[in-house]
Amino acid sequence: MKPFYIFTGGPGSGKSSVLEALASKGYSVVPEVGRAIIKQQMLQHGQALPWQDKQLFYEQMLECTIADYNHQKEDTLTFFDRGLLDSIGYAHLEQLNVLPAHYTLAHTTPYAPVVFIFPPWEAIYQKDTERKQDFQLATQTHAIMRITYEKFGYHLVEVPCTSIAKRTEFILDYLQLKR
Repeated sequence: MKPFYIFTGGPGSGKSSVLEALASKGYSVVPEVGRAIIKQQMLQHGQALPWQDKQLFYEQMLECTIADYNHQKEDTLTFFDRGLLDSIGYAHLEQLNVLPAHYTLAHTTPYAPVVFIFPPWEAIYQKDTERKQDFQLATQTHAIMRITYEKFGYHLVEVPCTSIAKRTEFILDYLQLKR
């Protein structure tokens, strides 16, 4: 099994902040593709935006997630801000078309069996130019991610709502990593 660990949950729950903390400690990290796609599409006046063409946005996320996955060294411990199943979870949330090949891809793209799920946390939730969802939709996203990952047999570990440093320590302690 590849040492590829996923951070999932709703938007604005602190995943990216913890990922940055892990990167500062020297760990390999992969940022969220959705946010990068939104920034790129906004610059290019593209249509693959969740508020314009959700299906195209989903397909772009899926494609970029696979590319990011394939660019990682197989034996390097890596933390991902969302994984392939986050794209499929998003498609389910938005009632988009998910092809059978996408499910096959999800079954044949192995991540570590433990996934860290970040619960909705209203105190830190903020909208911005790429994140336009309200907190209720963030909560619904968290719920669908939980269902999606459990359906595919992953073991979810909930990250406590506390400081970035303590969340980072929690994850490293859980994985028995000392740095």
